[in-house]
Amino acid sequence: MNSTLPAEFLWGAATSPHQTEGNNIASDWWALENSRHPLLPERSGDGVDSYHRYPEDMALLAGAGLNAYRFGVEWARIEPERGHVSRAALAHYRRMIDTALDCGLTPVLTLHHFTGPRWFADLGGWTNPHAVGHFARFVSAVVPILYEVDWVCTINEPNMVATMAGAQRAAPDQNAVQAFTTGVLPDPDPEAARTLIEAHHIAAEMVRAETDAKVGWSVAQQAFVAAPGCEDQLAEANRLWEDPYLEAARDDDFIGVQAYTSRLVGPDGPIPHPEDPANTLTGWAYRPDALGIAIRHAWQVTGGTPILVTENGIATADDSRRIAYTGEALEHLRLALTEGIDVRGYLHWSALDNYEWGHWRPTFGLIGVDRTTFARSPKPSLAWLGSVARANTLPAPETLETQPC
Repeated sequence: MNSTLPAEFLWGAATSPHQTEGNNIASDWWALENSRHPLLPERSGDGVDSYHRYPEDMALLAGAGLNAYRFGVEWARIEPERGHVSRAALAHYRRMIDTALDCGLTPVLTLHHFTGPRWFADLGGWTNPHAVGHFARFVSAVVPILYEVDWVCTINEPNMVATMAGAQRAAPDQNAVQAFTTGVLPDPDPEAARTLIEAHHIAAEMVRAETDAKVGWSVAQQAFVAAPGCEDQLAEANRLWEDPYLEAARDDDFIGVQAYTSRLVGPDGPIPHPEDPANTLTGWAYRPDALGIAIRHAWQVTGGTPILVTENGIATADDSRRIAYTGEALEHLRLALTEGIDVRGYLHWSALDNYEWGHWRPTFGLIGVDRTTFARSPKPSLAWLGSVARANTLPAPETLETQPC
């Protein structure tokens, strides 16, 4: 039985500013990438020049048949120095919104996607006692350009942001961003979590007061599963890594589900991905069923907040594998829909091959980019996803096998 979706179902792809725009010189990440003793193996540099080439990127997505595009505004461009708002930067992002609308793409706008201004980081970032006020000042500058924007994500993956804060607290002499890029991370920092939740609620209230947008945030879901006899450890892992951020979304208009892989939880907690030839370019296990696990967990913990899949994809150089992975993930999304879970859309990560936080090798994009000429090369996966979007139907698979834990 096929699942025909509502006409307003969102089919799209996602990017973030720092990973695509290039030359984000006022940001904390740019400072890390270009320090005298660089802590990251590769620099973002010119990115893929989407700051200038976004009309082409949007036209490719729309031409393929997609109807939504998730992108962000860059705080470091809008407020490059504390208290100084760049009207030119605001006008740039408003042009991006208008271009998306002109292309027939529903903009899904992210206010904070990991990066912030260098001055904010110098003050301690999200560990600063005035962090919420600084973020609110930035949001107040952005709200006036959000008319005709129907979806706003306040903060991307706050649990990962809190994890980086935790790394900084645990080892103040080491760089939290370096830990983030190597995957050697402590649990999310509870104090930073409380700050981020407060910032989210204040930002959401500000956006709702001045716009008609649906407002939520996105959570990096690990799609944890328990080893035999480890149900208590599973509950603890979810309590540390996901549930506070999902619970904070209970009164939101949507919760952004972001899932790529699943992790086993054993007697001592989450187990690192074992090396395997089937692992993706990020070293993650090939687990398209993670999307269904994440959707169900978000639905349960939020108590039924509508779900928007804001990120799902695979780092691979084999585009046929990308199509296979995405097809299987969508089958699990279909099953969640048949269970009565309210899913409003699917946004693939990523629209473009881009800078993956210290590395260029992991390629997630539906569109390839020559980093010398910036020429765009749509992959077969873009046409494939566009055909699914045009049909607006999720075909039922003949068989659906769940990957072993």
